Amino acid sequence: MAAACAQSLPSPDKGKLLATGGVIQIEGAGGGGLTPWATITGYGSEDSYGVNAHLTQVQTQDYKLQTYGVAIGIADKLELSLSTQKFTGSQAPLDKLELNQDVVGIKLKISGDLVTDQDNWQPQIAVGAMFKRNHAVKGLEALGVTNVKQLGAMDDSGIDYYASATKLMLENSLLVNGTLRLTKANQMGLLGFGGDKHNRYQLVPEISVAYLINRKLVGGVEYRVKPQNLGVDNEKAYYDAFLAWFPSKEFSVTLAYARLGDITVFNPKNQRGWYLSLQVGN
Repeated sequence: MAAACAQSLPSPDKGKLLATGGVIQIEGAGGGGLTPWATITGYGSEDSYGVNAHLTQVQTQDYKLQTYGVAIGIADKLELSLSTQKFTGSQAPLDKLELNQDVVGIKLKISGDLVTDQDNWQPQIAVGAMFKRNHAVKGLEALGVTNVKQLGAMDDSGIDYYASATKLMLENSLLVNGTLRLTKANQMGLLGFGGDKHNRYQLVPEISVAYLINRKLVGGVEYRVKPQNLGVDNEKAYYDAFLAWFPSKEFSVTLAYARLGDITVFNPKNQRGWYLSLQVGN
């Protein structure tokens, strides 16, 4: 039965232009490195689908974030994603810290087309949601902390909602994206949702600008505003400068220099470092 299903499943047609599926951002959605775009992941056209897997690591002075997952784009209309994040500390007093989070994403393109709308100013627009579940806190058992609620968070799971508008201007080799996110997440949800300072949804902006250096190389910058819900975390905006290389439709590499702001009051310094992401698929 499984063999028959595999034989009947059509192969992806890879009908989209190189790089127009974007890369996989840090929470598993198609887009840039820090923020989702209105693009649908993969290279499947409206008559096909595309699937990819990614592995990403961010290394700052005191922390490391690893994320991996899979995503599928269906008919260049619907995107489904599943990813896991692992956040660890390397400096005292949080050198034993480990946080884990699962993220299930869904995105739906509702209007516009990234490539064909070159004769007007209409962007491609998509809406999406990210369902996030935080696991137990590890490494702080000596302090009696085993759950993010003990750090001031109101919940250990939550949902982010967002809308993205992406405009590609091929004549100018320029892509611009704006995303509005409705969220209660602390550090993307790694420190839970809501907190002792605020426990309400906040609408925060995220911006990306990318320049197509050539057909296979894209450079750009991103900026992502964050809520400030926790007394133990003076959360700051994320921003980065990135370079993405697309040698083929089956493989891409993204390298970025990111500044993530303060993470906790226990290591009160502006966290900055390198971001590396590998993506394989079709």
